[in-house]
Amino acid sequence: MYETTGAPAGAPTTGRDPGAAYAVAAVTAVGLSVTSLWWALPGTVAAFLAGHRSGRTRPMVVAVSGLLLVAAVAIPAAPQLLARASDFVAVLVGAALLPWFAGRIRRQYQELVRAGWARAGQLEREQQLVAEQARLRERARIAQDMHDALGHDLSLIALSAGALKLAPGLAEQHRAAAEDVRVRAEAAVDRLGEVIGILREGAGADGAPTGPADFDIARLVDGAAASGLDVVLRLTGERHEVPGVVERAAHRVVQEALTNVVKHAPGASAVVRVAHTATETVVTVENTRSAGGAPPAREGTPGGGRGLVGLDERVRLAGGSFTHGPRAAGFVVTARLPHEPRRPSPPRPDPAAVASVLPPEHRKARRRARYTLAAAVAVPVLALTCLTTVLVVWGSLILSEAVLDPDDYAKLRVGQNRREVAGLLPGRQLPYRPKGAASKKPGVKCEYYAVTADRFVDNSGDSYQLCFRDGRLIGLDVLRG
Repeated sequence: MYETTGAPAGAPTTGRDPGAAYAVAAVTAVGLSVTSLWWALPGTVAAFLAGHRSGRTRPMVVAVSGLLLVAAVAIPAAPQLLARASDFVAVLVGAALLPWFAGRIRRQYQELVRAGWARAGQLEREQQLVAEQARLRERARIAQDMHDALGHDLSLIALSAGALKLAPGLAEQHRAAAEDVRVRAEAAVDRLGEVIGILREGAGADGAPTGPADFDIARLVDGAAASGLDVVLRLTGERHEVPGVVERAAHRVVQEALTNVVKHAPGASAVVRVAHTATETVVTVENTRSAGGAPPAREGTPGGGRGLVGLDERVRLAGGSFTHGPRAAGFVVTARLPHEPRRPSPPRPDPAAVASVLPPEHRKARRRARYTLAAAVAVPVLALTCLTTVLVVWGSLILSEAVLDPDDYAKLRVGQNRREVAGLLPGRQLPYRPKGAASKKPGVKCEYYAVTADRFVDNSGDSYQLCFRDGRLIGLDVLRG
């Protein structure tokens, strides 16, 4: 999202990098500053724009390298430019490099702001997804409760209607009514299954299920027996204090298992076993089909698989384990529900780990901002040190070739011919006019030579001034530096 070649917000996007044009304008102004320091002002503006409008470093590097190459060629060709070399270095660092880095830092700050807003938008979208997932989970809980409660009641209604139909001494119209009730109840169970499938589509069930306030398994078994189901309840062990989630899960296991017996194994008998210990509750529901009866429902069969999957999820959420499968001539489901399920507590988030979860574009922008800030300090200092060192070495070499020996200077006399004194003078003059030099007069030509090349003596800045007119020496002077 934030490529290094991208333009900042609000900048026009074209096929040509605007930073190249600004970089050329900046170094051109720096080069012209040797004629007038006023050129440093437009150079500063252009350098700032070169760093701000472009995310690339190459244009400025190429432009500065070209300027230094031109300077390296121009100074030997015009040695008098060496006098302005220190000003040139100062303008290059202060009016080109520093403003360019300031523009870069400004650009990086804007990228960090945009990355922060993008992160905020991403978090908002994630919150919307979390809310949507919560709604889906709620739909799953509603579906589970409808399947457990309504499905069980409707199955018992159908069973009661079937038993009523077979009752002796019942009038024909009453038998027809009972059959109609049974058929409608079975149809309602089927339609309920379709609705449950829609509600549970794409949703999980990772929440504490809601349900009725009464979780009395004995009453549940009595209701099923009163409806005509051959079922018995066997309780073993002493009932200790059982957590509510375990009670709900045990109640749902028995309710769903008896419902499946009524729906998919008509005529079968069922045994409900509830074993209590100090640490867990074990619920087992086993049905045995009668001779000639329909086979028991298995997971994966229409109507039988969805309820078993829901039971497995409810028991798992309660911290227990759930098994089911055929046994002998019937089918058995078993749920083991610990009273104190061992659930691993979520680890505390590590601040360093949380910081590392920032999106890649945000981390990239922060990293580039740190590098730019460090370079904004190191590069100008390094450039100033290197260029100053080059100028000092170069100036020392030129100065060593322009030193007039004091003994030779003492031999010079006013009125001597230029050819007579040529043997005493060094082969190179100073490439600049020293301070305090005589003003130029018509017909007068002055030459300047260094007193010494040693920069660590008192007269290191002094120079000799020799003025000639018509080829004769007319003046000697020592200019103090």
